Amino acid sequence: MRKIISLAAGISTAVAMTATGSVFAAGTIKIGDINSYTRLPGHTVPYKKGAQLAIEEINAKGGVLGKKLELISRDDNGKPGDAVKKAEELFTREGVALISGSLFSHIGLALTAYAGQKKKLYLAAEPLSDALVWAKGNRYTFRLRPSTYMQAAMLAEEVAKLPAKRWATIAPNYAYGKDAVKAFKEVLKAKRPDVTFVTEQWPALFKIDAGAEVQALLRAKPDGVYNVTFGPDLAKFVREGKLRGLFKGRTILGLLTGEPEYLDPLKGEAPEGWIVTGYPWYAITDPAHKAFVAAYQKKWNDYPRIGSIVGYNAMLSVAAVIKKAGSTDTEKMVNAMEGLNLDTPSGKVHFRKIDHQSTMGAWVGKTKLKDGKGMMVDWKFLDGKNYLPSDAEVMKRRPGK
Repeated sequence: MRKIISLAAGISTAVAMTATGSVFAAGTIKIGDINSYTRLPGHTVPYKKGAQLAIEEINAKGGVLGKKLELISRDDNGKPGDAVKKAEELFTREGVALISGSLFSHIGLALTAYAGQKKKLYLAAEPLSDALVWAKGNRYTFRLRPSTYMQAAMLAEEVAKLPAKRWATIAPNYAYGKDAVKAFKEVLKAKRPDVTFVTEQWPALFKIDAGAEVQALLRAKPDGVYNVTFGPDLAKFVREGKLRGLFKGRTILGLLTGEPEYLDPLKGEAPEGWIVTGYPWYAITDPAHKAFVAAYQKKWNDYPRIGSIVGYNAMLSVAAVIKKAGSTDTEKMVNAMEGLNLDTPSGKVHFRKIDHQSTMGAWVGKTKLKDGKGMMVDWKFLDGKNYLPSDAEVMKRRPGK
């Protein structure tokens, strides 16, 4: 009788394990995606396409932990309050393992606060504000893209070699713009104590009076202009700057200006000779990147933008951290994310334990008109790890974390 009971128990256990394994294999791991799809589709739609491509490739190889990844997207309408509501909905109604994405810095900061309060993992793929991983950083927030500090430091390194001494800045009046100007001034002054900043212009985001801003810059008589405007503001600034002669005989920098999302819409009006950060996807010969471009073009019948590769790398990061953690438990994923290493089409990426900033790099080059459109030439890829402050300095910027 004992043998029969033991055998029955064994069969029951085996059936239960088989059933559990079957459910596990058939299930999905849901990844929350929050982004400004209606507010800035030129950047966020390529981001989502890159993310979807990565998920399809990951799932085709068996997924993660025997489960397929599923992207659950929500539009934040460009509003921090909406983003937080969507985050709560994704966790409570959809059962996502973590949230990712977001573009605007003020939204990224709102989601950072939410993640810290609710103890939920947030991979900020695109928001660039330095505060996101420093002053406002927390255990549950990580950032993928090179920050404003990193990209501003790359540009400062380039112009420190040039004779320009009198500098002017123009940036949108919100977190990203403020951080970008602060970082540029800090790094450039450290490399060139002889430079001075003669004016700062702060147009409201997407409400620039470009003519007035250009006139103010001209009155300051700078040798160089550090420009942080993007999207429709950039187009207006370029048009008025050319019309009024602002760019002649001056060193002009463009943070993000070389990204296809912002350079391509300018077409024949694209500026020439600006030193920019961007994404010359058409000229990168690294095999991993060429494979990414080929797969992206095959799936979408379109070329990638910077958002595309960020979205792709974001999902590679998600898959890597879940695999490393061996679980979708938040605390285990956070522990795994600290120090995470992975290979991407843009090179090796490391998520630093000290501040949760990744070392994803960026491309720096010059703008040039070719066949009626703007291109990046004389470019180089710079590893993000070389453009961050020391650990001691980071801790000063990340108090109490």
